[in-house]
Formats: sequence, structure tokens, C-alpha cells
Amino acid sequence: MLTEALLLFGVGLALLIAGAELLVRGASRLASGLGVAPLVVGLTVVAWGTSAPELAVNIQSTVEGVPGVALGNVLGSNIFNVLFVLGLSAVVAPLVVARQIVRRDVPLMIAVSLLFLLLALDGEIERLDGTILLSGLALYTGWSIWMARRESAPATDDARRANPQSRRSHGSAPFNVLLILAGLGVLAFGSRWLVEGSVAVAVALGVGKLVVGLTIVAAGTSLPEAATSIVAGLRGERDIAVGNIIGSNIFNILGVLGVTAVIARPSISVPDAALRFDVPVMIAVAVACLPIAVTGHRIARWEGALFLAYYLAFLAYVVLDATQHDALPGYLTFMRLFAIPITVVTLLVVSVRAYKEGRRTRIESS
Repeated sequence: MLTEALLLFGVGLALLIAGAELLVRGASRLASGLGVAPLVVGLTVVAWGTSAPELAVNIQSTVEGVPGVALGNVLGSNIFNVLFVLGLSAVVAPLVVARQIVRRDVPLMIAVSLLFLLLALDGEIERLDGTILLSGLALYTGWSIWMARRESAPATDDARRANPQSRRSHGSAPFNVLLILAGLGVLAFGSRWLVEGSVAVAVALGVGKLVVGLTIVAAGTSLPEAATSIVAGLRGERDIAVGNIIGSNIFNILGVLGVTAVIARPSISVPDAALRFDVPVMIAVAVACLPIAVTGHRIARWEGALFLAYYLAFLAYVVLDATQHDALPGYLTFMRLFAIPITVVTLLVVSVRAYKEGRRTRIESS
């Protein structure tokens, strides 16, 4: 049993890496061939594709009459994407953040998260709310493509004049789209087998099913984002790595939750517990991206490690709360009075220092 589980885990992990490689290679070549910045491909095509598991799970759960699962899936995936995926990607390879991310996309992710809170304050997400979210997705996608084409067109034209063979060297658009689709398919199989193997290994080793469900299974639908961003970072495609995470979070709320709300009967219920904890945490991790991204337009390894530490802290709270452990009150006191304030002060100091250094550099250069 354990041998079969380990084999399934290994095959799933190998497929994840292979699928991410195909997806990143196809996306970067498609961007270069069409004259679109890699960032916009990461924010749209790659982000939409890697969010397909969340969409599939939500549609299935809604059709089966349990739309509450859909809500938890979106909230958990967005928290996982920022704290774990972005954190691990930065630890593996420090990420350079494009100005568009700082100026437009991170603030938009925060705004979309606040929009979700506003729509959910009455305790449910109705069909009208879903229509609003889907309309926002259509506007965001069109705006992103238009802005990227406008900003990248001059540079692309210069590059093509200097090297007329550049388009041919990146392959045809249909072939690159085929690479993207193949990568998404392999990612889907890999993530499924990796989750099944992980659960089987954990159960075989005596880990409780509750803990397995709260950790491995909850993160399962976000494994494509994790694999894609890590591989993109290692290949030097930093815009795709960061854009995939930010774009996935925006798509999860506007697209995945929007579709779910439109087809749900009669609506998606938002429990008070989610409004008190899960939604604020999702908004908090979105806001946390802003000061980290501003510090030199770079996410350093220590900042990635900080995100990973907070994801472990989040998991610890979820497990303690689900089991009603006696250590929960003391743990919450430690986080509120020590860990969180120390982090906030550190980020503020680093942000102010980076702002002063940037201002000094601008003055000296002028």
C-alpha cells in the first residue's frame, strides 16, 4: 500500500514538473511571437489555465448542491497562492516585480478582494453578484491585453526590425497554443495523482484524515499554480511566475466565484465564521503583497520565507481550531501580540528605507 502510494506521488510530481515546463515554454514563446509582454500572458492565459482545477471543483460541487465547498475552495486557494506559492517561488529564486504589478495588478487584486467582502456582507453571493463579478473579469481581461499591446508594441517592432527571424525562432502560434494546452492537461493529471498519493502516504503513516483534508487536499487545486510559478522562476520568466499568482487570485474571485454564483441555486451562503476569519485573511495577504513588491520591485528570499512562515501559522490555526485544541487561545494571543506586530513593523521599516533609497537615486540621477 505504502509503495503504491509513493509511486503515485512520484509520478504525480514528475507530471507536475513536466506540465509546468510545457506551459511556461509555450506561454513565453507565444508572448514573444505575438508581441505581447510575458506578464500579460501570465496574468491571463497562464492564470486562467492553472485556475481550471478550482473552476472544475466549484462547478461540480455546485451541481451536486454543495456550493459552500466552492466558497472555501476560492478563499483557501487565494491564501495558498500568495503565502505558499509566491513564498516558495521567491525562496527558490528571488523574483523581480514589474512596475505594472505594483501600480496596477496588486492594487486590483486588493480591490477585487474588497469587492467580494462588500458583496458577501449580506451573508450570500447571489446570481446578480456573480454577474457583477463576471463583468469585472471581462473588463479586466480586455484592459490587460490592451495595455500590454500598447506598452510592448514599440519594443517588439524594434526587436523584429533588428532580427527578422525572431518570430520564426519562437515557433508558430498554433504550436505554442498546443504546448500550453498539453501543459495544462499534464498539470491536471499530475496534481490529481500527487494529491491522491499524498493522502495515501499520510494515511498509511497514521496521519489523521482531518489533518490530511485541511492541508494536502485543500492545497491540491493550487498545485498547478505552484509548479508553474516555480518552474517559471527557475527559467528566468519572472513576469510569468508573479503574474500567474496575481492573475489566478483575480480570476478565482471574478471568474471561478462568478460562474459558481450564476449557476448556484439559489445562492452561495457565506457563513459568519468565513466573514470573521477567512475573508479578512485573504484580504490581508493580498495587502501584504504591496509593501513587499514595492521594496525595490523585488521579492527577496527572506520575504518569501516570511510568507511561508505565515502559511504554516495559518495551517496551525486551522488545525487547532478544527480540533478545538487547548493551545488555541495561547496561540492566538502570541500571533496577535507578538508575531503580527513584529512583521508589520519590519515591513514598514523596509518599505520606508526602500522609498528613501529610491528617492535618493532619482535625485542623484537628475
